[in-house]
Amino acid sequence: MSERKNTTAGQLEMAFEDNKLVSQLYGEFDENIALIEQRLEIQVSPRGNHLLLKGPTGAIEQARQVLEYLYAQLEEGQPVGIGDVDAIIRMIESKDTQLVIPTMEKAGRVRMAQIATRKSTILARTPAQDAYMRAFTQNDLTFGVGPAGTGKTYLAVAYAASLLERGDINRIILSRPAVEAGERLGFLPGDLKDKVDPYLRPLYDALHDMMYPENVERSLESGIIEVAPLAFMRGRTLANALVILDEAQNTTSMQMKMFLTRMGENSKMIITGDPSQVDLPPGQKSGLVEALDLLAGIEGVNISRFTYQDVVRHPLVARIVRAYDGA
Repeated sequence: MSERKNTTAGQLEMAFEDNKLVSQLYGEFDENIALIEQRLEIQVSPRGNHLLLKGPTGAIEQARQVLEYLYAQLEEGQPVGIGDVDAIIRMIESKDTQLVIPTMEKAGRVRMAQIATRKSTILARTPAQDAYMRAFTQNDLTFGVGPAGTGKTYLAVAYAASLLERGDINRIILSRPAVEAGERLGFLPGDLKDKVDPYLRPLYDALHDMMYPENVERSLESGIIEVAPLAFMRGRTLANALVILDEAQNTTSMQMKMFLTRMGENSKMIITGDPSQVDLPPGQKSGLVEALDLLAGIEGVNISRFTYQDVVRHPLVARIVRAYDGA
């Protein structure tokens, strides 16, 4: 663990015991330190395993919390990359986070929410992601609503993969309204999977990040992982499954009601979408928008909302989203 001492107002000296971990903490060419300096607007001077922090008192305290959290993560054998640094800074800056940083030296500290599969471990990178991931375990129906790039679908697929690997569910069912084809897919070549693949590509990409390719292919062939256009859900009862409906803003009212009532025993549903990107014909109300109004406050239902501040792709994406939203 680190040692620290105040020198003068606006300064803090920190020392870390393990030189090997320190090099990982600083990052390649000190890139982690540089990001902390840039984001918190302070000066960080590394000298071996010592760091001297200079700047506004509040910012220095935030930097201390970031560095201590990351060092503790390294002590536990978890790698630290530039994305982790960004994530912790976001958490520290938010008043809504469930992460308790000042008690890092005490047992039982609250950590960022995480989802572990055999292939990878996904950590929350924003307070909204943290709340969204915690909601998965606490609710049977979770809505993830907000702009592209916030991890809504990616995290839903990660959670589904983790449940499947643990044996908590028997199937993963992925669905998406094929609005561009008017839900009339018969004219496209191939079997059902071939017809809907173009619309479900983001879900496949996430699956391959969470599971080894041979496991994904084997599960698809056996039906353990099933892909189906929304129109093919009618009349089914989906039990012992994690069901994901992506791009739900493009469902009609009747489609959304039909989908929601497919939930069977020991099943969970995660519905993702962006109400600002509706592709339905003019004058037709989005089933997602209606469901958010009708189901708010119902026990067992969680609605997690994301904004441009939760975009975790290229930093420019957040600025683009903000510009289009007029924020």
